[in-house]
Amino acid sequence: MNKFCTLLIMVSLLAASQAAHAALNVLACEPEWAALTQELGGDKVSVYTATTALQDAHHIEARPSLIAKARSADLVVCTGAELEVGWLPLLMSQTGNGKIQPGMPGHLEASNFVLKLEVPRQLDRAQGDIHPAGNPHIHLDPHNIARVAEVITDRLSQLDPANAATYQARGKAFQERWQAAIQRWEQEGAPLKGVPVITHHKDMTYLIHWLGMREVGNLEPKPGLPPTAGHLSELFSNMQREPAKIILRTPFEDPRPSESLANRAKIPAVMLPYTVGGDDKAKDLFSLFDDTIQRLLQAAK
Repeated sequence: MNKFCTLLIMVSLLAASQAAHAALNVLACEPEWAALTQELGGDKVSVYTATTALQDAHHIEARPSLIAKARSADLVVCTGAELEVGWLPLLMSQTGNGKIQPGMPGHLEASNFVLKLEVPRQLDRAQGDIHPAGNPHIHLDPHNIARVAEVITDRLSQLDPANAATYQARGKAFQERWQAAIQRWEQEGAPLKGVPVITHHKDMTYLIHWLGMREVGNLEPKPGLPPTAGHLSELFSNMQREPAKIILRTPFEDPRPSESLANRAKIPAVMLPYTVGGDDKAKDLFSLFDDTIQRLLQAAK
């Protein structure tokens, strides 16, 4: 074998090795999907998050830096169900990246793979910010996380077949740890069943449904409309007939309405982390639910 052939073989082997180790570029619309994709992909993926836990995913801008990230993405993982309707379509149209357009393997909307709650029977914008496909805040039911994890695992394997075995192994390991955690959370959260709560927005619905709590009111008079003094007074009057035990909000919602009503009703107002990074303890998906359960239990005492 001459030196040229030897060099050719070495170059080919190096290229194959680099291809096997090249990271898939993933753009996640929300921190929960970034954390999940990182869990499943490990060092085979490079994940960029479009929003933080301190931002309302309904309302962000398709800024130039985000468009640049989308141009180089192999996979986009978003919630869908119109949660990102104010900016994701514009982002898709500006990227020029055909791989991540809706309908392509590089475009994944998590809400398509779970049973959505609060699907409206009729659409009437007079009712506020109603999502036609149902409530999009699916991630606070850990069973939904498990279902989406299966889809992401298969999608990573499809897009990067050279590393499919790694994705499948990581997916299996995650599901084992996650199912054990769900069992523990449901045991710990059993005292929360039936606890009546008020939320700021309709963003805790899946958490409340999973734990068997009862949502008896919202600080927003209609979804997407800011709380008003008149509506808070009406809520307080309603609480005389149907008391609430906790008022819940996210890190990105104005704390003043919940604290005002809580002070008047003499019940706790609690900020839940809502997603990964929502507080100092919610560093990943597991600690997100650990912290959420403990905050709820403490408030319900």
